[in-house]
Parts: sequence; structure tokens; C-alpha cells
Amino acid sequence: MRYIILFWGLPMGMLWGWFGLSHYDMHFGLPFLSRAAHDFVFDTYGAILGIDPAIIPPLVAKACVVDSAIIFGLFGLKRHKQIWAWWNQRRSLSALPPALPQAGRAPPAE
Repeated sequence: MRYIILFWGLPMGMLWGWFGLSHYDMHFGLPFLSRAAHDFVFDTYGAILGIDPAIIPPLVAKACVVDSAIIFGLFGLKRHKQIWAWWNQRRSLSALPPALPQAGRAPPAE
């Protein structure tokens, strides 16, 4: 799991952290977090791809969702026995009848 966090979560966090800070121009004196750098990057990508730079962020977001689904799907396939055991244990605990009050003890006053 730590490798998933390292090789998937860290780059995602850095990408979306940069995007959010640069989009709202919270640069803290760092030029790569400025709105000018943000616009330059997306204008460059738009020119390379031949599309409007405004539609690139939703495309990246969709790609991140698909990649995340693939990563966690593979993780789930690898750990399916453990996940299935956890699920069955959770279902069996919820199927138990509610506990009866103990004999000889009065219920708390309301």
C-alpha cells in the first residue's frame, strides 16, 4: 500500500496541489505557482495538442479518475481474499440481533 501512495498519491497530490495554487494565484513568491506560469503551461499544452487550453483541466481530471480506478481495481484484485473476508465479517456483525438488557439491571432514567 505504501508503494501505491508513493507512486500514485504523491504525484497526484503534487499535480492537483500545483493546479489549485496556481489557478488561484497563491504563489507565495514562487514563480512556478503564479497564474502566469499556469496560463503558460496550459497555453503550451493547448498549442501542442491543438485544442483550447480551457478544456485541458477537465480532461486531466477524467484521466486521473480512470487511472485511479485502474490502480485501485488492480489493488482490489490482488487483495480480494482479504477484502472479501473483511466484508463477510462486517455483514455478519450487522446481522446479529440487538443486545438484550441484562437481567437485574434497571434501564437508565430518561
